Amino acid sequence: MSVKADQAHMGLLRACADTILIGAGTLRATPRHLWTPDHVCPQAAPDFAELRRSLGRATRPQLVFVTASGDLPTEHPALQSGALVATTAVGARRLEGRLPPTCAILTAVEGSALRMADVLAALRVQGHTLVLTEGGPRLIGYLLGEGLLDELFLTASPVLAGRADTPRPGVVSGLELLPNRPVWTDLISARRQNSYLYLRYRLRTPRGRPALAN
Repeated sequence: MSVKADQAHMGLLRACADTILIGAGTLRATPRHLWTPDHVCPQAAPDFAELRRSLGRATRPQLVFVTASGDLPTEHPALQSGALVATTAVGARRLEGRLPPTCAILTAVEGSALRMADVLAALRVQGHTLVLTEGGPRLIGYLLGEGLLDELFLTASPVLAGRADTPRPGVVSGLELLPNRPVWTDLISARRQNSYLYLRYRLRTPRGRPALAN
């Protein structure tokens, strides 16, 4: 079984990133996770720290949680440790006085809609140019819908999951792609550990439209 290899890959991605972008649903679904390189793969913590120093990164990647409504579990340890919250004016009012002092609102726009292009632009202003998103599927759908996803990392596991009466989300949620809006990718690397495959795809960006997020 290749759990440690999978954890090392996830830790390496986090160690290279300026910022990790996470949806509110993922935050609620993982009540104890911290989204740091050493949290997912503690045995490689010294190597991750050295890598970040060599890349000129901060000690830890900046966590950014995305919520249009402001519905966040404010007691979550990842928020308590410090994060930015990207939300709307409506969400900011809902969170007023509830966020830990270690958190700050990244951006607030009028109304109830949140454009990911605005979020990424605000991150660039703060110097965050390499953004890793760990979703979930709805956040991936938002990024794809705005043409803002550069690359996709997938792990193909030999374990068959299946679906019955319990819904299990896919990679993308909230965005209908086929048959009218296909999104094509190119495989740019593949690695194998036992029966696990670690796949890296580059999304094909239409000419004239810049890709903004990793």
